[in-house]
Amino acid sequence: MAVRIRLRRMGAKKRPFYRFVAADSRSPRDGRFLENLGWYNPILKPAEVHLKEERIYEWLKDGALPTETVASLFKQVGLWKKWELMKKGGDVSGLTITTQIKERPKKKKKGKKAPEVKAEVQEPAEAEATEEKPPEK
Repeated sequence: MAVRIRLRRMGAKKRPFYRFVAADSRSPRDGRFLENLGWYNPILKPAEVHLKEERIYEWLKDGALPTETVASLFKQVGLWKKWELMKKGGDVSGLTITTQIKERPKKKKKGKKAPEVKAEVQEPAEAEATEEKPPEK
């Protein structure tokens, strides 16, 4: 059985709230899961995360793979770095897991810009000098 650590959507319509769960990769997003591993609330500013670290490490040791989104969240709170050090046998006593995720800066929208008309530079002195004028009487 392929186990994935993924997000299970909870909450009301347009007010998402997620739980980190260990689930069989073949089960639906909000379907049956093996264990609840924490929660993630993106509505709060800054977004808040609560994780059961020891249980997550146990699932990762047993071969569970996080989804891309979960791996990204783990990296943002520092859990992934701690896991990598634990795998190598390094000292992890100084590392702490944050409970808040920093807000990303919003992207600037690219609006339609009017094409700039480049004015042709004409030098009137040279233009008049090249034209021949009839002599005045």
